[in-house]
Amino acid sequence: MNIVWLLVLMIFYNGVASNGGSTNVSTRPEFVNVGAVFSFNSIVGKVAKVAIEAAIEDVNSDPAVLGGTKMIVQMQDSNYSGFLGIVEAVLAAALRFMEKDTVAIIGPQNAVTAHVISHIANELQVPLLSFSVTDPTLSSLQFPFFVRTTQNDLHQMAAVAAMIDHYGWKEVIALYVDDDYGRNGIAALGDMLAERRCKISYKAPLVLDPNQSNITDLLVKVALTESRIIVLHAYAGWGPQVFTVAKYLGMMGTGYVWIATHWLTTQIDTNSPLPSSMMDDMQGVLTLRMYTPETELKRKFVSRWSNLTSGQTSKGKLGLNAYGLYAYDTVWLLAHAINAFFDQGGNISFSNDSRLTQLRRGDLNLDAMSIFNGGNLLLRNILQVNMTGITGPVKFTPDRNPIHPAFEIINVIGTGIRKIGYWSNYSGLSVVPPEYTKPPNRSSSNESLYGVIWPGQTTQKPRGWVFPNNGRHLKIGVPKRVSFREFVSYAEGNDMFTGYCIDVFTAALNTLPYAVPYKLIPFGDGVKNPTSTELVHKIQTGEFDGAIGDIAITTNRTRMADFTQPFIESGLVVVAPVRTTLNSNPWAFLRPFNPMMWGVTAAFFLIVGTVVWILEHRLNDDFRGPPKKQIVTILWFSFSTWFFAHRENTVSTLGRLVLIIWLFVVLIINSSYTASLTSILTVQQLSSSIKGLDTLLASNDPIGYQQGSFARGYLTGELNVDESRLVPLIMPDDYAKALKDGPQRGGVAAVIDERAYIELFLSSRCDFSIVGQEFTKTGWGFAFARDSPLSVDMSTAILKLSENGDLQRIHDKWLISSSCASQGAKLQVDRLQLKSFWGLFVLCGSACFLALIIYFINMLRQFSKHYTEEEISAGGSTSARLQTFISFVDEKEEEVKSRSKRRQMERMSNRSASEDESMYNSKRRHIDQSSSRMSLDNGNNA
Repeated sequence: MNIVWLLVLMIFYNGVASNGGSTNVSTRPEFVNVGAVFSFNSIVGKVAKVAIEAAIEDVNSDPAVLGGTKMIVQMQDSNYSGFLGIVEAVLAAALRFMEKDTVAIIGPQNAVTAHVISHIANELQVPLLSFSVTDPTLSSLQFPFFVRTTQNDLHQMAAVAAMIDHYGWKEVIALYVDDDYGRNGIAALGDMLAERRCKISYKAPLVLDPNQSNITDLLVKVALTESRIIVLHAYAGWGPQVFTVAKYLGMMGTGYVWIATHWLTTQIDTNSPLPSSMMDDMQGVLTLRMYTPETELKRKFVSRWSNLTSGQTSKGKLGLNAYGLYAYDTVWLLAHAINAFFDQGGNISFSNDSRLTQLRRGDLNLDAMSIFNGGNLLLRNILQVNMTGITGPVKFTPDRNPIHPAFEIINVIGTGIRKIGYWSNYSGLSVVPPEYTKPPNRSSSNESLYGVIWPGQTTQKPRGWVFPNNGRHLKIGVPKRVSFREFVSYAEGNDMFTGYCIDVFTAALNTLPYAVPYKLIPFGDGVKNPTSTELVHKIQTGEFDGAIGDIAITTNRTRMADFTQPFIESGLVVVAPVRTTLNSNPWAFLRPFNPMMWGVTAAFFLIVGTVVWILEHRLNDDFRGPPKKQIVTILWFSFSTWFFAHRENTVSTLGRLVLIIWLFVVLIINSSYTASLTSILTVQQLSSSIKGLDTLLASNDPIGYQQGSFARGYLTGELNVDESRLVPLIMPDDYAKALKDGPQRGGVAAVIDERAYIELFLSSRCDFSIVGQEFTKTGWGFAFARDSPLSVDMSTAILKLSENGDLQRIHDKWLISSSCASQGAKLQVDRLQLKSFWGLFVLCGSACFLALIIYFINMLRQFSKHYTEEEISAGGSTSARLQTFISFVDEKEEEVKSRSKRRQMERMSNRSASEDESMYNSKRRHIDQSSSRMSLDNGNNA
């Protein structure tokens, strides 16, 4: 390596010795020299050369850009060929560029050369602007004079990771060129995938200049892996050859996903249209293109591109790719920075590097190498440029990358390509171009892409993985159970497994749309039940690929493996011995209702009786009489309705309505009481001294558990039960014996185990029962290695089995319960609660209240009709009027109507006599008046 650096420094000396220490006194010179180094014959270089020449012409034709100074760009072809390319690039930077007071270099084209020249740029303080190097490691503090004017691979790989996560894939294969560009890009991809809980499962590096044999050997290895998501990070020159070999090997068919980085769109845009054979090789491929917004500047440049490229190549039309756009803007970016450099008083001057004096070796004179004095000022101006170019806004972020990184997502279809969406670090995946004027919405639910035509001409999203084509079967561990063999049973002779869990696993596999090669391997010694935690741990260590059986999903186990959807619910319960008794309590007839129910029922009997008495009192003789008789009537009527034996008839409409509703309520309550009392007096009841977990923990009695179950760890770790109290049990007969013996004879007070086992145990043992409530909620699932896609597919399969009823049928086949299990489900018959009948009481109460409201309104109306205001006021005070109203309400309605009729007749009689007297008085006055007139007339005649 020292020899290489010696060669580099020697070349620089030959180029700059004659210029060491020279100074340009003019701050605004006539010319400013800029270098450019890239491969003229590469796909990127051919386009970039035309774009740079066009940009130089445009800059120099506009005096306002550099204030009259002309930009001269000296281009050097690096030939793009490994070590010779590096040496040639260094030679260009030293001998050709520096001898002409070059202030900046545009290029180089690839990451390998950029890493070498960046060291030189740092030493000589000459800004290095690259429009094509996307290697993310060049953005580090190690290379302060390297300026990337194109998109960073860090963002491109973020877009790839977003696509992979969007389609729900978890593992990818990285196929890449094994140099700085490829390795660093794939490293960035790994980081971006890790943020989304995805990963690169296999890295497949290719040599820098691969041939068909190299590619074939590598793709054969890729085909033997599990993942079918392949990210190809290559160069545009030989990248399509990978697809040709892949198609030959059958790797471009259904099930595969190929994602190419933006080298593919560079190839397509530059050489469009590609040969049909080449397009056929890459059907269904997804690729990226650096996004540049559609602006007027871009449209004008695109429209003049054909004129710029006429006669440039003899091999046909030269298309414009994204690198050409960035190369054009790079020239303008540098021009603006140089103009600002001159405006700030900067001048082009060089000085010797005193640190190189120690490297003086004979005739080399390395101490004569010169440094660009204005390099730092020019670099600051480059990073502060804020302009609008044909690629959109040109500006740098604090981490020295162009702002607004974005990519188009392209699908290769037929003879062309189709845009299916966009990615940007501002708004994520979207079917519309990035809009930076709107607030970003990075919710995954809002990210979307258009439909894709995948390899194999299918629109169905590929699963993304298959079982490896290397003949290896999945090793599935199965517990070699000793007890409860209905769940898992192993036959030593024929090496076969049967049982409920095995049938569920087989049925779930049969619903998958693909075959799963597997082999069941017994786990355990056959003497005692194996611990499921140890079995799951074997998956973590790689001994097993999965595990099936009665494996409860617990927290510590989920840290070791991925579990499927539970196929049976289970949880820890307490089972204890019980005794059967008949309820011979002399007060057993009160047990159907709890005290609150009895109290409310009795209260409603009185309320309804009182309401019916009020409504019937004025109409019905059965509800009239002395006060003592009326009280007895209310009580008798109220409670006789319980037996529907009331002898009083109801005549009012409101009374009948209330009675009908109440009799309906009584019917329901009576029926419920009868049924509950019958059950209490005739059905055998179960009783136990252990009422549940709380009473068990409060005692110091021994507790049994199934050997190998997680119950032991739960009791000691979560419930702080002393280990001396725990007794391991294996067989169901051990459960029965320990429970029957009890603590006094060396047994246990209760057994704590999972509900699935206990229900099977109780199905044939009626002298035990579950007491209390289930105090944990878990389930059994199948375990697979971390991030195994099989766990997701098997979860879907289990849900399908549950929906179509197959899961229940398998359960009934192996775990059908007898009536004994259901008999022991509860220790006592629940007493009827008020909450079961409150709706009926509300209905009845509402009817009573409404009837009373209507009744009293009617009473007020009748009272005002039958009693005039004078009659009411004659009574004197308010209490007297109230007493009059109460007397009116207490009166029988017929008497009120009769008295009202008599009063009406008296009024009519009085009115007739008054009229007769008035007529008599009128006639009398008429006769008197006539007599007076006659007397007056006689007097006048006399």
